[in-house]
Amino acid sequence: MAILKEEKGFFGKLSQKITDVIMAHPEIDEDLMDELEEILITSDIGMDTTMKIMDMLRDKINEDFITNPERIKKALTSIIAEIMDKGDRVKLCEDRPLILLMIGINGGGKTTSIGKLAHKFKAQGQSVLLAAADTFRAAASDQLKIWGERNGVGVISHQEGADPSAVIYDAIQSAKAKKVDVLICDTAGRLQNKKNLMNELEKMNKVIEREYPEAARETLLVLDATTGKNAISQVSEFSQIADITGIVLTKMDGTAKGGIVITIADQFDKPVKFIGVGEGIEDLKEFDKDKFAGGLFNE
Repeated sequence: MAILKEEKGFFGKLSQKITDVIMAHPEIDEDLMDELEEILITSDIGMDTTMKIMDMLRDKINEDFITNPERIKKALTSIIAEIMDKGDRVKLCEDRPLILLMIGINGGGKTTSIGKLAHKFKAQGQSVLLAAADTFRAAASDQLKIWGERNGVGVISHQEGADPSAVIYDAIQSAKAKKVDVLICDTAGRLQNKKNLMNELEKMNKVIEREYPEAARETLLVLDATTGKNAISQVSEFSQIADITGIVLTKMDGTAKGGIVITIADQFDKPVKFIGVGEGIEDLKEFDKDKFAGGLFNE
């Protein structure tokens, strides 16, 4: 993950703050611990998760007889990696054919993430088809078509206002006929109308189960890291209407609020599968808990 090697965004800011506090304290005392706690909270690592981290840090300091403040960075790296560890769930399903349902509010980077995922699969030699099932947002299908052209993959779309499940149906028939490896489906992000969105997703899933039961399936929630704590409420809301199998966290390169990824993993037990670290087509990186934790503290 290139972002972890650069002093910018969340990673550089948090690392520098931790370093400054440690250098200001020749020994480990309660003042140091209080300052560390404040840094974590202001980095949008929620209060409950911060308290958990600090409790784990105190235990580790006692168990490993840590007396040098410089060793705190390594201890925090280990603790964050442990919290982020979701086992094999962090990996995207390797079975093919695979259907990805992409959900998330409008403006969170959903369409861009779809385009970047399509590029990633194509680079791996896999065939990809996109389904423009967000038929309620003006220009949503046009944006997806641009990404389709950019990646050289097909896009199934209907007119604006059409039944999203009809788009999914047609996309499945095309994917089956062409033996496509990965079908990526854009969906509407009108969370303010939760009941309708729930009905739409349920209907889409029924179409998939009926028409393509042999296909593997994942539902990825796309979140904008710059929204900070608002992302928590989005996970909570979307968890009520969809079986989320993973998180895609966008715009991690330019925010001081990236700590939200730790809170999400802790509070919701959801694996982060990809993080967006820039505007480039290859800037959607597979999540690695050890690189992520190490990048926080330059370990």
